[in-house]
Amino acid sequence: MKAIKLIVPMVMSTTTAAYAATSAQSEGAGILTYFFIGFFALIIVSQLVPAMILFVGMVKGLFASSEKASTKSN
Repeated sequence: MKAIKLIVPMVMSTTTAAYAATSAQSEGAGILTYFFIGFFALIIVSQLVPAMILFVGMVKGLFASSEKASTKSN
């Protein structure tokens, strides 16, 4: 009788762990996950636009001729 009292809880605890393991698998990312990733992608893209404008201005400044500055001083 004591052996049965020990075996029953052991068997029940292993079956609950097995059920928990099978139900823990997800079916994929939900819609909120895609909104979360999309929100941060939108932030990154919106930061790239001003960065590209500044980069183009810097490149134009580096390769611009210096004649314009000398004619203004005369």
